Amino acid sequence: MKILTNSQIKEWDRYTIEHEPIASIDLMERAAQAITEAIARRWDKRTTVKVFAGPGNNGGDALAVARMLAEKGYSVEAYLFNATGKLSDDCSTNRDLLRLCDNVKFEEIIPHSRFIPPQLNEHDVIIDGMFGSGLNKPLEKGFAQMVHRINRSAAKVVAIDLPSGLMCEDNTYNQHDNIIRADLTLTIGQAKLSFLFAENQKYLGEVEVLDIGLHPDYLKDVHTPFRTLERDEIAALVRPRNKFAHKGTYGHALLIAGKVGMTGASVLAARACLRSGVGLLTVHAPLRNYDILQTAVPEAMVELDYSDDSFTTASTETEMFRAIAIGPGIGKEMETAEALVEQLQATSSPMVLDADALNILAQNHSWLNLIPHDSILTPHPGELERLVGTCADSYERLSRAKELAARYSLYIIVKGANTAIIAPDGNVAFNTTGNPGMATAGSGDVLTGILLALLAQGYAPEAACRLGVYVHGLAGDLAAEAESQIAMTAGSIVNYLPHAWKQI
Repeated sequence: MKILTNSQIKEWDRYTIEHEPIASIDLMERAAQAITEAIARRWDKRTTVKVFAGPGNNGGDALAVARMLAEKGYSVEAYLFNATGKLSDDCSTNRDLLRLCDNVKFEEIIPHSRFIPPQLNEHDVIIDGMFGSGLNKPLEKGFAQMVHRINRSAAKVVAIDLPSGLMCEDNTYNQHDNIIRADLTLTIGQAKLSFLFAENQKYLGEVEVLDIGLHPDYLKDVHTPFRTLERDEIAALVRPRNKFAHKGTYGHALLIAGKVGMTGASVLAARACLRSGVGLLTVHAPLRNYDILQTAVPEAMVELDYSDDSFTTASTETEMFRAIAIGPGIGKEMETAEALVEQLQATSSPMVLDADALNILAQNHSWLNLIPHDSILTPHPGELERLVGTCADSYERLSRAKELAARYSLYIIVKGANTAIIAPDGNVAFNTTGNPGMATAGSGDVLTGILLALLAQGYAPEAACRLGVYVHGLAGDLAAEAESQIAMTAGSIVNYLPHAWKQI
């Protein structure tokens, strides 16, 4: 699904108003009805609802919700902060409608008026409608003080569309103490880009997307660089197996992974590769890992390095492999770094680079030019920052990763919750599978193996990224369901890969 920018969200509203057609105030009424129903499902009429509304359309939504909840029999107090003396037309209309409700305590705070904030306690539900998607600068003065008061209270907080103070996309230079910390965010139409970043979770709480019937034709035609991965799209990427295929049909892959003491990295990646459809797999390994690999992964062949302990020698038969992955558990010794350079120089087709391969490149930035175009890099945030520099937040990290991908013509997979797949053309896809149980040693090695298998089978790099990341997360979800997030390991993810492939 496409993720719209702030300006596009406004255009979607306008498009709906023009093409449904529907009056702006009626579209607001529709949104308020959906918000009211979501609140009524969670809290009964014994709850006291305290509504804080700003001067724009987000405030108009909040005032309409106050009216609708009062009509349902809730005890409602509403406070409209008209700080400039100018309201949006729809906010003004809903203010006038609310004034007609005898069973609502309503107060409008205008310039130079004295406002005594209400008491907030654990039995209250606060509706935050001060600012929504239109905000373009940090909150300050009275609004910031109101945010602090709400955040200090024991009341439950429901944010309309976005928590006030949070921006749709870039919050790098925001005042983070001046953002509402909601328990529930009822967002309109679709999740916003900032919802996908880890540091913003503390502001959002539970997120529910409300469908208010915005016109679907707008989404068909609008271009945005951001989207989420969806099951139907991923299933369409999977190629059927040919009845007359043989092992050569599905490619020969080379995995360079695992120095002595890190053999598990090579075992996990190899098992994941074999569970993801590759025809043949060779693992390049030091001599002392030979017996472990032959025992743990008997389906794989082993190519021995000249070293007993680590990766020091590039593969001499690069042309026989359709895809190569390198990095998990190889270490960062000088001999290993030199061997990595040799391997990059000897390889012309796209590769998968992970873990220590990325850490070596971070120490030798000029070597990034040696990476074959359309290769796949799979850093976690820390590894990415070693490549691009320290970042203030996820948005800046994403922006720098996009610059890196474009400069060197690479695909970059930034691992984590909502794993981001960044293409050289600047398009970004966020994964929708996976769970916190996957935050365990070896999980990234499993992803490397999956990606390697897909490249070896002839999948284009972008398709391999999308399919690989989605299936990796889905296997993790199936493992968590069976074993719990707490108990699952990277080996659990491998074990549930067959179930994940079968599902899609």
